[in-house]
Amino acid sequence: MSSSAMTGTQFDVSVVVPLYNEEESLPELAAWIDRVCREAALSYEIVMVDDGSTDSSWEVVERLKEDYPTLRAIRFARNYGKSAALYCGFAAAAGEVVFTMDADLQDSPDEIPEMRRMIVEDGFDLVSGWKRERHDPIGKRWPSKFFNWTARTVSGIALHDFNCGLKAYRRKVVKSIEVYGEMHRYIPILARQAGFRRIGEKAVCHRARKYGVSKFGLERMVKGYLDLITVTFLSHFGRSPMYFFGSLGTLMFLLGGGTTVWVIAAKLYKQALGLPLRHVTDQPLFYLAMLAVVLGVQLFLAGFLGELINRAASERNNYLIDKTID
Repeated sequence: MSSSAMTGTQFDVSVVVPLYNEEESLPELAAWIDRVCREAALSYEIVMVDDGSTDSSWEVVERLKEDYPTLRAIRFARNYGKSAALYCGFAAAAGEVVFTMDADLQDSPDEIPEMRRMIVEDGFDLVSGWKRERHDPIGKRWPSKFFNWTARTVSGIALHDFNCGLKAYRRKVVKSIEVYGEMHRYIPILARQAGFRRIGEKAVCHRARKYGVSKFGLERMVKGYLDLITVTFLSHFGRSPMYFFGSLGTLMFLLGGGTTVWVIAAKLYKQALGLPLRHVTDQPLFYLAMLAVVLGVQLFLAGFLGELINRAASERNNYLIDKTID
């Protein structure tokens, strides 16, 4: 191990491991990461984030600290979710290249040297793993394929596996994005939104789960699509909500107002000519038109309120500066 790891300076690699009830796999994972980094002559640190485990995972982490001096750990008082664990892990990471991998041994640390090379030598900002051959039940594989196709189509980012836990980041990336809620699935989208457009992909080895059971159920698919709508909206209209709500509200107001005028004008025209007519209030179209007017006004006001909130936000003028010349 190089001296940088021992003196507390920046490491070649930081490995952020969010975990929840993974007591059996942690010793094997730590030993595997240590072996790979030593063989590649990389200084490294492991940042384990215990997301409120109810088993003895934290006691295992405390014992591992005795064998691996560069291991650091964070423990949540309760389960907050993977995004919260990654957010805190990113904040603590000090490596030149930051990796994320799950604690269940399904992600292979053997991928670390090559993915790091893609960041350092090939110039990628982010390299996402692609589980080309997945060792998961078909009930997880096919929904995942459909989910990834939708995310790829909506975002325009050509990745096969957005939700792969094994990813490598240039350090500046993880310090510039905010992962919250369930947004860990869309870190590539958040990174591109922040200005990091050099996003690559590498086919990685995916192993069958050795210990325990999966912590994710079918509800993640529903949450995933809701989060996709959120991140897509924020990437396009996060700083200018009036562009979305104001445009849609104006369109509905004009459509509803124009229809209302047409219904009233048609009634007056028929009345002037003595033709058979229906009262305006007897026509369903009149009420639909009025509904469109009301919704249009509400949408416009929503956009206006969004602009007021955005104007008061302290981070409204936070921009990622790549280079400067003085």
